[in-house]
Amino acid sequence: MTSNSISSAPRRQGAVLAIIVASYLMIVIDISIVITGLPKMRESLGMSPAHLSWVHNAYTLAFGGLLLLSARVGDLFGRRRMFIAGLALFTMASLVIGLAPSAILLLAARGVQGAGAAVLAPSTLALLSTNFEPGPARTRALSLYAAAAGVGATAGLVLGGLFADLVSWRAGFFINLPIGAALIVAARRHIEETPTVTGRLDVIGAFSSTLGMGALVYGIVSAAEHGWTDSITVTSLLVASILIAGFIATETRASHPILPLRLFANRQRSGAYAARMLFLGGMVGFWFFTTQFLQGVLGYRPLMAGLAFLPATVPNFAAALMVPQLTRRLGNARLASTGLAVGALGLAWLGQAAVGSPYWTAVALPMLLIGVAQGFVLAPLTAAAVADVRSDDAGAASGMVNVAHQLGGALGLAVLVVVFAAVDPGGTVGPAALAQRVSAAIDAGALMLLAALAVALATLHRRAAAPARVVRSALPACRSCN
Repeated sequence: MTSNSISSAPRRQGAVLAIIVASYLMIVIDISIVITGLPKMRESLGMSPAHLSWVHNAYTLAFGGLLLLSARVGDLFGRRRMFIAGLALFTMASLVIGLAPSAILLLAARGVQGAGAAVLAPSTLALLSTNFEPGPARTRALSLYAAAAGVGATAGLVLGGLFADLVSWRAGFFINLPIGAALIVAARRHIEETPTVTGRLDVIGAFSSTLGMGALVYGIVSAAEHGWTDSITVTSLLVASILIAGFIATETRASHPILPLRLFANRQRSGAYAARMLFLGGMVGFWFFTTQFLQGVLGYRPLMAGLAFLPATVPNFAAALMVPQLTRRLGNARLASTGLAVGALGLAWLGQAAVGSPYWTAVALPMLLIGVAQGFVLAPLTAAAVADVRSDDAGAASGMVNVAHQLGGALGLAVLVVVFAAVDPGGTVGPAALAQRVSAAIDAGALMLLAALAVALATLHRRAAAPARVVRSALPACRSCN
């Protein structure tokens, strides 16, 4: 596509931007809409707390594990084609989830839905780049794309509560059907195909990494229900070790690896990946367990539980907008470390909530700190993760940011489920026992953020802070991970 054709078609550009932002908004809303519906989902399908965690993990493991492969497939076969394929897969999986009569079918469909998101997500940013020239037009497009993350996360929480409260948790998935179908028709009409390249797919690397991480998470979650010496737990962890070792060996020999291992040779970059995984592990636990506390301990209905998250989502959005200005004053490393410290404080404070605790002081105020932390941390970590990357590794480095984001959340939640299950409330059940278990999981999440802070202090501060312009370019990628 030539620059003349781009500049001569503002109306088509508007249609392309609307299609891409709407598709990304659907992904973001779908992630958060599940949160406030989790208790109702558990009741209707008879799911244990460990099984309930797979509603999130099945999605994120498929999403994170297939992102790098999907980005490469888009290069080879065309972004428009993969965009439509991802939309179709995501939409059909949503239908199956909405109709699922059992937990097993629901979890399998969530994995397929995550795969659809993995196919769809890399094409959205790539299509923006090919349809909007560098400058004000692309900046505006990326800003709207990034804003969809904050708006979608908040809307998903409220919509999830509204549907679970007044209709059914299934309704949140059924609304994807008309939206997905309309977007597919619009994409075929308004989006032009991108040029393709020749090359090979590292299929073995993609699937060995995805299956290896899945086996690792399954083994950890199994330990929560059956113990670390259980045969299924031991077997899962052993299989995970073999597959992950095989993935590393494959990447050292592949001519076109999905994850060039040289990315980890840079201390700052490796530290940014590790800190991001630890941060997301604690943050996903916050969303997952706090919704159960609000509904199971404080007695909130799903809709009120969704609205109760506003003290976290609104500051998150506002803080993210302040990042470029704060980076000029503090630098990436200092801003990330400050955000991690604030987040750890917020989680530790929230972990003290118990039966009878007032919402405003025990939940809302800690949420303010947690929301600010999310807004401050992710952009600097993204900038550090893509700094000083070779041009031919830029796509893989950006993809690894999303992989660390998704897999960090999945692994972190698996560990926190173990902590949740290990707490013995003296054989009692009910709100008090639930509050005790949630408190332990939230406290463990605070420790994850402290570990992320230690990693950041040990790695990011050894180099000069990246210039503010890097953060601005990385911010949309960061916000897209929310």
